[in-house]
Amino acid sequence: MADLFFGYHMPNYTYSGAGGGEIFDRLVKQATAAEAAGFDMVTVMDHFYQIRGVGPETEPMMEAYTTLGAIAARTSRVKLATMVSGVTYRNPALLAKMVTTLDVISKGRAVFGIGAAWNDSEHAGYGFEFPPIGERMDRLEEAVTIAKLMFTEDRPSFEGKHYRIDRALNVPRPVQPGGPKILIGGGGEKRTLRILARHGDMGHLFGGPIDALKHKRDVFLRHCEAEGRDPSTVRLLMGTLAILIENTRDAKAQLDRIPEERRAMVMVATPAEVADRLQPFIDAGFGGFTLSNQTLPTKDAIALGGDLIKLLSGARSAA
Repeated sequence: MADLFFGYHMPNYTYSGAGGGEIFDRLVKQATAAEAAGFDMVTVMDHFYQIRGVGPETEPMMEAYTTLGAIAARTSRVKLATMVSGVTYRNPALLAKMVTTLDVISKGRAVFGIGAAWNDSEHAGYGFEFPPIGERMDRLEEAVTIAKLMFTEDRPSFEGKHYRIDRALNVPRPVQPGGPKILIGGGGEKRTLRILARHGDMGHLFGGPIDALKHKRDVFLRHCEAEGRDPSTVRLLMGTLAILIENTRDAKAQLDRIPEERRAMVMVATPAEVADRLQPFIDAGFGGFTLSNQTLPTKDAIALGGDLIKLLSGARSAA
């Protein structure tokens, strides 16, 4: 996987002066600007409350797959996914059907994003069961297994500890041969990275120190060896909280927009400076990055994201 891959993630639905139906209009402007800037994928959170680090839980939150289906009708090239769906939120066969439908609507651009879920607050609010992490990981592996069966077989059956399907129909079939790629979110070393090595096509880790992420990469490689999986067939992505600016005098005003608890994780720099800071992660084997509408909220800021993509893609091509 020589080419780098870039995602534009949209966790924030709070727009100044926008409420009700105007929220989606603003969201579409960001998604289409990301497509025009050269991003490869647009993602939304699969949450029902806003999460800490982005804003108060009372801020607006759109249902993920309704939103992705609507974005699919307004875009033409970008892949579309959740970052990522909690395994506890939906029956996995239903979720596979929803992702298949997104693949049909988008003419083959859906990615199946899933993780073990973590936000206990919205589970309590919506009445979702929130089992211990070990059980959630078991459910995650069963859910991915069911999705792969429903993407690739006509009438699959599966009997697991938590889920089952019985000659399940999934018609119309996915547009993509073999079905949508599977994106596993999270960096748990014992289970999540093993499930990624066994079943995933893409993995997403949050940013952090280079040594910590190199360690995660090494753990993933060991899981690939144990599973007999070629690690070059799995793309590791890293989330990047980068505010891109044209000059340093803009830095403070831009950083003040970010919730205080996340400011220490945010880079405020020009595209060229951010490209230099991300190069070691590319050298360590990461195959792409996601940036966010939290830090790139405007068309001009997203265009600077396009400049970063060109710089990093050019550096990879030159190498």
